[in-house]
Amino acid sequence: MSTQPATAPLLIACALGIEHLALRTGERGGAGGPVTLLRTGMGPKAAQRSVTRRLADPALAGAAVLATGFCAGLAPGMHPGDLVVAEETRDPDGTVPCMETDLLVKELVRAVPGRTVHTGPLTGSDHVVRGHERSALLATGAIAVDMESAATLLSAVRAGERPVAAVRVVVDAPQHELVRIGTVRGGISAFRVLRSVLPAFYEWHRSLLLPRR
Repeated sequence: MSTQPATAPLLIACALGIEHLALRTGERGGAGGPVTLLRTGMGPKAAQRSVTRRLADPALAGAAVLATGFCAGLAPGMHPGDLVVAEETRDPDGTVPCMETDLLVKELVRAVPGRTVHTGPLTGSDHVVRGHERSALLATGAIAVDMESAATLLSAVRAGERPVAAVRVVVDAPQHELVRIGTVRGGISAFRVLRSVLPAFYEWHRSLLLPRR
C-alpha cells in the first residue's frame, strides 16, 4: 500500500486569461493540499514549456495536475456549457490516461447540476478546429478537442509519476460554432460553468490522498 503525503499539491492549468479569471473568481471549497493555478498561454508549445518549468519547482514535486478550460465539442448533440471529462488525452506525441474519472463525473454533476457531462478521449490540436476537421477528429473516437490538455498532461507525466486529469467546458460544438468566446451566449454559458467546477476538482484531489492498494 502506498500513500501520498497529506499536503500533496494540486496544479490546475489553463491557457487563456478568461479561463484563469473564471477559475480565480469561482467557488472555492478547499483542496486536500496546496493549490497552484497556472495560466500556461495558448497552444501546445506554450503549455509544454509552462508546465515543465512550473513542475521543476521542488514545492510541486509529485503534484497532481489537472488541465481545464474551454474546448470544442466534436459529437452531435453537444451544447455550449456541457462538460467533458477526459478518459485519456491524445496528440501526435502520445496518449496519457486520466485518473479517477468516475469520481470527477460524480462531483461535477453535484457542482453543476443540470449540465451534461460527457466522457471519452480528448484530443489535442495546434490550431482552432472548424468545420470538416471536427468530423475527421470524431472519426478517431475523440469526443472533444482543445489546444493544451494533451501537452499539459504529457509534460506532467514526463516530469515525474503523478495523477493527472482533464476537464473541459464545451464552448462551441458542431451546431454551435463560435467566433469570439466572450461576446456570445455560448461563451458566457461556458464561463459560468467553469466558475463552478473548483469544488469537483478539490474532491478529486482529496480522493488522491487516501491510502491505495
